[in-house]
Amino acid sequence: MPNLNSCILGLFAMLILGACKNEINNMKIDKFPEGVQPPVAKMEEHVITLHGDTLRDPYFWLRDDERKDSAVIAYLNAENAYLDIMMSGTKKLQEELFKEMRARIKEKDESVPVFNKGYYYYSRTEEGKEYYKYCRKKGSLDAPEEVLLDVDEMAKGFDYYSIGGVSISDDQNLMAYSVDTVSRRQYTIYIKNLQTGELFSESIPNTEGQAVWASDNKTFFYTTKNLKTLLSEKIYRHEVGSGSDKDVLVYTEKDPSNYIGVTKSKSDKYIFIVSQATLSSEWLMIKADEPTATFKPFQKRIPDVLYSVSHTGKKFVVRTNKDAVNFRLMECPEENTAMDQWKDLVPHRDDVLLEGVDVFAEHMVLVERKDGLLQLRITDHSVKQSHYIDFGEPAYTAYPGNTPDFNSKVFRFMYTSLTTPYSTYDYGMDTKEKKLLKQQEVLGGYKPENYVTERLWAKATDGTRIPISIVYKRI
Repeated sequence: MPNLNSCILGLFAMLILGACKNEINNMKIDKFPEGVQPPVAKMEEHVITLHGDTLRDPYFWLRDDERKDSAVIAYLNAENAYLDIMMSGTKKLQEELFKEMRARIKEKDESVPVFNKGYYYYSRTEEGKEYYKYCRKKGSLDAPEEVLLDVDEMAKGFDYYSIGGVSISDDQNLMAYSVDTVSRRQYTIYIKNLQTGELFSESIPNTEGQAVWASDNKTFFYTTKNLKTLLSEKIYRHEVGSGSDKDVLVYTEKDPSNYIGVTKSKSDKYIFIVSQATLSSEWLMIKADEPTATFKPFQKRIPDVLYSVSHTGKKFVVRTNKDAVNFRLMECPEENTAMDQWKDLVPHRDDVLLEGVDVFAEHMVLVERKDGLLQLRITDHSVKQSHYIDFGEPAYTAYPGNTPDFNSKVFRFMYTSLTTPYSTYDYGMDTKEKKLLKQQEVLGGYKPENYVTERLWAKATDGTRIPISIVYKRI
């Protein structure tokens, strides 16, 4: 997670020229030293042949994956120096804008706690600090706080510091977390004993950042990158205390067009390796309580067929585009996962795109898109009846939040609209009741009831219906 300043930088970069437009237009060139010229990148002949096509890239020399080429570094320094000179007249305005934007950010804040395996997990920020603290409380939100990661302290002395994945063992005693201090998304995994606070001496460099624990609470799996392309390439098994030099390679992706990763079923029964490209995918699996077993394909990859897998506790459900351009949901038994065993659970629909599925012990949530709007459909396994969450507005954005508890009867979702600030809700899947947990504060006296949202439709020349969302202030 980047620091507070970096969160502002993206917005700042977009706003500075617009906000400074009048001031810059009114500047006189004599504010800058005479003879200042922009640096010019040299051109070197470089020819690349790809798929029979010849490409010439005279700026190929600027590619410096190792960040060590002195000519590239010198050119970047010259560009930065030129920027500083040309923007020097806006220095005061930049400071004022930065202070104003920072003042509109609630620096002291706390995420909505997430319950999992007996603990409430959350992060919080403190006023005047750049990063955050990752915390938990046992059993109740009134319990004493445990600070698992104090990123403000950890980041001291670094120009850049980002926490990647944070993963807790099933018994909640060990934590694997990852850190990037270079900004290349090459994360180093560290292990911490949450009972003693001890940080293990072993570390694992050059990973995607996420560790997936097996059921034995001492073994986890992780993905490493190709050092040149930075693509995810290999998956290893690590046993805590053994040292990373003894890690076991369990999978190598040979198709560079596929991205790979490791995940665990919400039921905690299976660990999956996922390999996916734009048009095809493949899942491999083992039981989580058999970490040394060999990963076997759920269904071998087939050209132009995408699929993803969830475990209900008793069977698998499969979201796939097999003979279904908008995807459909199928099911199969645990003991035989071959495609010829897949049976329709939610058939393909021409007017509904099935975007995802979230499975619980007693319920299932389908993420569907119809008429351009995302809908959340709740299904009860026992009675096999479904209903949709009513959001009460004609235009909105809604999507699943983080509900890791497999046995939960409450589903968390995120919601916002043209008039409703970013909000976090819990939804009772049996009671159909929504509970607002948190809503982003909007400074300046904003009142959503002063505005109206409408959703209209326009028809294109070919007859296609085009949705239009509008918002306006009440008169």
